[in-house]
Amino acid sequence: MSKVEEFKSHIDLGYTFKGDSIILGTGMLDQEPVKHAQIKIPLKTLNRHGLIAGATGTGKTVTLQVLAEQLSLHGIPSVLMDLKGDLSGIAQPGTLNSHIERRSDLAGIEYTPMGLPVELMSISNEKGVKLKSTVSEFGPVLISQILELNDTQRGVIALVFRYCDTHHLPLLDLKDLKKVLQYIMNEGKEEITKEFGAVSPATVNTIMRKIIELEQQGAEEFFGELSFEVDDFVRTIDGKGVISIIRLTDIQNRPKLFSTFMLSLLSEVYETFPEQGDSDKPKLCLFIDEAHLVFSNASKDLIDRIESIVKLIRSKGVGVYFCTQTPTDVPEKVLGQLGLKIQHALRAFTAKDRAAIKKTAENYPISTFYNTSEVLTSMGIGEALVTALNEKGIPTPLAHTLLRSPITRMNILTPEEIESLVSKSYLVKKYNTAIDRKSAFEILDEKITKAEQAAAQQSTQASNTQRRSAGRPPKETSLIEDLTKNTMVRQIGRTIFRELTRGILGSVSGKKR
Repeated sequence: MSKVEEFKSHIDLGYTFKGDSIILGTGMLDQEPVKHAQIKIPLKTLNRHGLIAGATGTGKTVTLQVLAEQLSLHGIPSVLMDLKGDLSGIAQPGTLNSHIERRSDLAGIEYTPMGLPVELMSISNEKGVKLKSTVSEFGPVLISQILELNDTQRGVIALVFRYCDTHHLPLLDLKDLKKVLQYIMNEGKEEITKEFGAVSPATVNTIMRKIIELEQQGAEEFFGELSFEVDDFVRTIDGKGVISIIRLTDIQNRPKLFSTFMLSLLSEVYETFPEQGDSDKPKLCLFIDEAHLVFSNASKDLIDRIESIVKLIRSKGVGVYFCTQTPTDVPEKVLGQLGLKIQHALRAFTAKDRAAIKKTAENYPISTFYNTSEVLTSMGIGEALVTALNEKGIPTPLAHTLLRSPITRMNILTPEEIESLVSKSYLVKKYNTAIDRKSAFEILDEKITKAEQAAAQQSTQASNTQRRSAGRPPKETSLIEDLTKNTMVRQIGRTIFRELTRGILGSVSGKKR
């Protein structure tokens, strides 16, 4: 048996599955593609997460596009984080040429250009469905992790949420959260101290500064209503999974907003989707492009939270795929959870680069056909080292792969095409209507205004009484009677004012969140 035949037999044995699978491309040996040595991924294991890594310009985004296309064709919806604006072309068919024909023939597949169902979305000012979430839905734990608060500050946030729950104050946006913090340090200080104990002004001021920092990264556009329902990600049209492309080109310099959104999305999916267990294919796949933005600017608590969700979310039938330059951009605990690894070429310009490549090579199965370190630096554009999990959860053989070409456009949509796509979306009509219902900000404003009016009215009445008394002849009293009377008046006045204030600043009715 020749080396090529031995290699093909090796690939056929390692990449033959009982259930449905996605064809990624064809295997390569000694830098040459081997015809019909198909490299596949079983649908059954796509909820085991994955990594797409490689240097700039090696084809990572195109690989992400190919995966999303093949998932859609198998009726599996996906969510794509598009930070570079490269992925909107999935809505339009690709163009056939001789280069694509050759790749398709080598992989033993038929190339049929087509556009796929796409929903454009945004958490900022990009055109598309506006994704929002309320502060209440985040809850005190997530809010504290995003703001990177210490234990004392977390206690104050927990107090705020508890107070708002008890008094029916909806926390919808950051304006509401700031208003409650201001209230507990000023007008509501006595009420809060009686109910929960004293709160340090320094602690509240620190939290306020952190909220303002988050606002400066554009978070005020993300927090609010109408909250997005994650079930709207899980849609099919004509049997094809809808590809939801979240356009994030204008937030690359706002990593905290990006990580906030990612954590919100992962948490909501995990908490909303029912347990699915093992199934023939995943319910949803999430692709996080430029994943280093999530991890490099996140606190340890935030990273721990993401790690926990990644470990648990696969039981909901959800696969998470990270796209970044080097595997070291992803924390080791997350990296250890990834079943599919697609490694594009790396560049060795320095001793540090060579050491990193050697370390990267150790993350892949040993192969008798390749020197992994050498292949990592010699692959061309559209080539990658691939290893997945078979249906029994065992890693497949490492394969140098010539990846298939996308069937959709490898370019962006024109402004006119984007406008047309957005205008046809029923989700845009559902979520893009501005809603600013009565919430904590307005309710507390009303309470404070009523308290000020009551205090002003009492002051006016006291002043009128004093003027009327001034016109009467003074009654002679003893020194003891004067002291007793004045003391009683002051005490009664304080009691009346305190009871009146309690009535105004006490429990209020409002919409439950």
